[in-house]
Amino acid sequence: MNLEQTRSNMVTQQIRTWNVLDDSVLDLLYKIRREEFVLPANRAMAFVDMEIPLGYGQVMLAPKMEARILQELHIKKTDKILEVGSGSGYLTALLAEKGAHVYSVEIIPELKTMAENNLKAHGIANVTIEQGDAARGWPIHEPYDVIVLTASTPVLPDTFQKSLNPGGRLFAIVGEDPVMEALLITCIAPGEFNTTQLFETSTAPLANALQPARFSF
Repeated sequence: MNLEQTRSNMVTQQIRTWNVLDDSVLDLLYKIRREEFVLPANRAMAFVDMEIPLGYGQVMLAPKMEARILQELHIKKTDKILEVGSGSGYLTALLAEKGAHVYSVEIIPELKTMAENNLKAHGIANVTIEQGDAARGWPIHEPYDVIVLTASTPVLPDTFQKSLNPGGRLFAIVGEDPVMEALLITCIAPGEFNTTQLFETSTAPLANALQPARFSF
């Protein structure tokens, strides 16, 4: 397999065609080698348009999703970022390259270790990976300029919005199958938010995600 040609095909055929045209994002996909963040047994799938299993019931988002998240968030070099769900550390690495510091929270100890090892191997130091359950917020280091939820949540806790700086951006996939929407929520002033519906999608929920109220009779 010609890795560089396959990587280029991923960018041109999957990612650019999904309206990801920001050159700074596309350049990062060449710089941070995605295949080095997947399990060795799944390396051949690193550039495929699909979610890749990471073990422990978790997956790595599809390449076009990761790229679209980066583009929509318009991350600046001064941004403090919260990532909910470290996974293998690949999206963490992309976020760290764009921002000032990433606080990434992973609930599964083995994935926390995987992400830490992958980031260390790539010399990425502006990341703090913490073990815990951030499905309903992680106010420890707030306020944040950027928050990314890497899995879906049936209901979006308002703690995430409250953790944003004015001008801060939150990416979340909200809803339940068959209807989930990727949302970009921007804090336009303290207590004021603007929500943009980006696209429909479907992905597994965060562990312990907030559930909608269920009516019983």
